[in-house]
Amino acid sequence: MKGWMGKLKVFSLLGFLTFALAGCGKENLSALMPKGYSAHTSMKLIILTAVIMTFVFLVVMVVYVIVLLRFRKKKGQEDYIPKQVEGHVGLETVWTIIPIILLLVIAIPTTIATFDLADDADASKQINVDVTGNQFWWHFNYTGDKVQTSQDLYIPTGKTVYLHLKSSDVIHSFWVPALAGKIDANTENTNTMKLQADEEGVYWGKCAEFCGDSHSLMDFKVIAVSPDKYDKWIKDMKNFKPDQKPETAAAQEGKDLFKDKNCMGCHAIGSSPIQTAPNLTDFGNRTKLAGVKEPTKENIMKWIQDPESMKPGNKMTGKYPSVSKDEAEKLAEYLMQLKPSDVTPKSVSK
Repeated sequence: MKGWMGKLKVFSLLGFLTFALAGCGKENLSALMPKGYSAHTSMKLIILTAVIMTFVFLVVMVVYVIVLLRFRKKKGQEDYIPKQVEGHVGLETVWTIIPIILLLVIAIPTTIATFDLADDADASKQINVDVTGNQFWWHFNYTGDKVQTSQDLYIPTGKTVYLHLKSSDVIHSFWVPALAGKIDANTENTNTMKLQADEEGVYWGKCAEFCGDSHSLMDFKVIAVSPDKYDKWIKDMKNFKPDQKPETAAAQEGKDLFKDKNCMGCHAIGSSPIQTAPNLTDFGNRTKLAGVKEPTKENIMKWIQDPESMKPGNKMTGKYPSVSKDEAEKLAEYLMQLKPSDVTPKSVSK
């Protein structure tokens, strides 16, 4: 008896920890707290499936316990052999039909939702963004507005945004848990998905397909702002002039170094066909550096001098001239002043 009590305590503790840890996570990084149309649709299917599976589990366990107690071997029946039953048409029909009905209850709403989320009939009337997955960053091209950015995707709240995804190298998977489900970015074809946010906020995005050394670091952010703020951001981005003079002398020296070190051979500032490295137009407003680090001057300097230490396997490593600490500081000064718009993440309610 004592042995069973010990095991019961262990299983109870494990069960409690399972439910407790299942609730851990970052804000705006959970499919269980939907904040967009696609996510709400997925959540309804999750609830439907969970209810049906829980019902099936409870029925099976109740029948199991009843049979276990009622038909257990009793004292004096050690040699008793129960009557053998070789089939029961009624029971076999029931436990065949019921699962079919339950599967249909799950399959029909799932099919309807799948076609609904894949419907892009009104895409031409909405905001369209070409999304390119790269090792290990994301590029966003607002096709109708000729605005480009990387890592941070700005969208207006309450409006549908169509994303057209493709990969430049290997298969990636675009996933913003709080706003929508996953969709692959392939090299051969373009996949389309809807994205919509109910409220302003910074939503965490992940690459959900293993794609190389820094797959786990291939994070990005979706920044949802009010329609007015979004329109202002688009206008500011379109009016930004890459050749405008920086505010400080150190930043001006950094701008000159940016050109002299041939950073412009990979990184674009402003709308450009160059997409071999992240677009830096809105770099000063980035919520994260390299997708995962705080965008402080120290971290930017470290990234410029030793990107491999932050994101192993990135394509910047070993493909640029050596940069001194002083040069890295001036480059960081310049990059931190690249703020075409004042619609920054700090002004967004989280």
